[in-house]
Amino acid sequence: MASVSPEETNLKKKNLLKGLNLATPNEATEADLRLVHSASYLRSLKWSINVAKIIEVAPVALVPNIVLQKRVLKPFRYQVGGSVLAGKLAIERGWSINVGGGFHHCWGNKGGGFCAYADITLTVHFILNHYPHVERVMILDLDAHQGNGHERDFIGRKDIYILDMYNKYIYPNDTYAKGAISRKIELFAYTEDEEYLDRVNVHVEGALNEFSPHVVIYNAGTDILEGDCLGLLSITKQGIIERDEIVFQKVRQRSIPIVMLTSGGYQRVTAAVIADSIANLNKKSLIDMSSH
Repeated sequence: MASVSPEETNLKKKNLLKGLNLATPNEATEADLRLVHSASYLRSLKWSINVAKIIEVAPVALVPNIVLQKRVLKPFRYQVGGSVLAGKLAIERGWSINVGGGFHHCWGNKGGGFCAYADITLTVHFILNHYPHVERVMILDLDAHQGNGHERDFIGRKDIYILDMYNKYIYPNDTYAKGAISRKIELFAYTEDEEYLDRVNVHVEGALNEFSPHVVIYNAGTDILEGDCLGLLSITKQGIIERDEIVFQKVRQRSIPIVMLTSGGYQRVTAAVIADSIANLNKKSLIDMSSH
């Protein structure tokens, strides 16, 4: 069983989950992961030094791999399962939120940047394979970092549209992967709310008008929050709430299913910000917490 996330705890405090049956994902299996990942890459995760490189915590290299499988990789696999389940629920019900996932620095043959499995790529493949009416997928990546993982997986694909808005001065600066971006918005460090929200408004609208997707995968990183030492942007808590509202409003008014993944965020307040944003989406009737 997956453990309770800080986001879920905060949502419970706001009574948003009262009477609500949460959908609990299964752990992604080896067979599931092989739809995206090479056998050699998955074998590489059986070596602690490789896991340490991916999650960027050097001492982890000294931890027995059996411990890492249980404490690190298994929770990751549950989050991958959550993303895939969210894809299914969004198609069937119009929207879904996985309070986790969004591992956008991992692709078929390589992990990095805290991302061991390519859940975005796997979710897209699942949707395209199981729902024949879905032929065009849009990935809106508003995490502070460039989403080079799914970009490398989908480079050259005309049925996948990627909007990526990120701090151009930070990791990963993957020039090759940028070739997959359909709409690239590079931000200066410490960009603030007014400029940021104006760009979200203009470019999300433009992307939806340009591509007309059948489903949207929204990678909603909160590492854009001011004070995040990895994102190095200056967006306030209210700015994040307004960003998510803009995205959901524009997507849902077109009756397009949307999957939200919570992705990166590296401060203690992150879980509370996500909970407040979800509460706002519910208040504005952009999601209906009572019917799911």
